[in-house]
Amino acid sequence: MRKEKSFRIIMAIICFILTMAITLQIRTMTKKTSTVSSGTQNSDLVDSLLEWQEKYDKITKKLEKSSELLESEREEAANQDQEKQEKTDELKKYNMLLGLTDVSGEGITITAKDGTVNKATDNISSYLVHDADLREIVNELANAGAEAISINDQRIVSSTSITCAGNIISINGEKVSSPFVIKAIGNQESLYGALSRPGGYIALMKEDLPVDIKKSNNIQIKKYTGAFTKKYIKSTSDKE
Repeated sequence: MRKEKSFRIIMAIICFILTMAITLQIRTMTKKTSTVSSGTQNSDLVDSLLEWQEKYDKITKKLEKSSELLESEREEAANQDQEKQEKTDELKKYNMLLGLTDVSGEGITITAKDGTVNKATDNISSYLVHDADLREIVNELANAGAEAISINDQRIVSSTSITCAGNIISINGEKVSSPFVIKAIGNQESLYGALSRPGGYIALMKEDLPVDIKKSNNIQIKKYTGAFTKKYIKSTSDKE
């Protein structure tokens, strides 16, 4: 836009100078009427006008060529902007699929808590939420079509590990503890039906642990903030 504006200003100045020059030439010729014969004056004036007309035509052609070049550059810039926008949109889509952006949508929230031991003879382990429980819930959500999952705001991605060391559960290398709030974005009816079905894993957990499932139209899941590492995977192009 700056190039186009500057170009038009310059051409306007050139046209103004040409107009003033032609006007000055005509006035000069008019003043000579007292010393030059009328026929000679008219002849000189015609020659001068033809000369300036030729100059004007040349500048007009240059202007037309410059306008065509400017239009071509404008179209090329527009195509580049469109291509850039398409690449930006594609990058956003892949980042969302990889879990690198905050997302929201309908889905369900599962809250699982450690239970209360009622008798001294009870097995304490059965009243605790274990890493295996969380992995099983995540798998069931994924199989039910969940598009994004998090546990205590730790985004579940392809490289996520859910491990247990003693009484501590680690997700993405971060320590998490009860209550465990598991969020999942997807069709809330499908997710709710899959996780709350009789005989399902949640139903078994409820025998010893307090577990609650709720539908929501606005689940907020934060992005993954860890680092992706690769040890064995390589692009086929790297081998060529």
